[in-house]
Amino acid sequence: MDKLTREQMVAEFGDTGVQNPAVIDLITLDKASDVVVLVMTERRRWGAATEQLKQIEEKLNRYMGYVLDGFLAEQYPQYLGKSVQIRLDCAEEPHGESVRFVAAMGDAVESHGIHFSMAVRPPLS
Repeated sequence: MDKLTREQMVAEFGDTGVQNPAVIDLITLDKASDVVVLVMTERRRWGAATEQLKQIEEKLNRYMGYVLDGFLAEQYPQYLGKSVQIRLDCAEEPHGESVRFVAAMGDAVESHGIHFSMAVRPPLS
């Protein structure tokens, strides 16, 4: 199977980010810890919009299904048996309702034996 260029992938499946639940934004191996990291990217600032939280929740559910239903191991057999982490990369530190939301996300993920983390990574200008 030929590898898709980024442009081909975006044309076929849409751009990455939490607003697109059909795409895994990034899968990488943290070589230092030997943990497979699935990254969700939120480029927008935290706001009061419940739509944003719904999009993040839907994307998280898709990521968890991808791992728990065995698709990660099927598509990446080299990762079979490795610990998995879902990481939310966001443009700014959560505040207000988003703090509770992110904490609840972490609890939900961890309850299934998957690690969760969050990283603040401001978008490149």
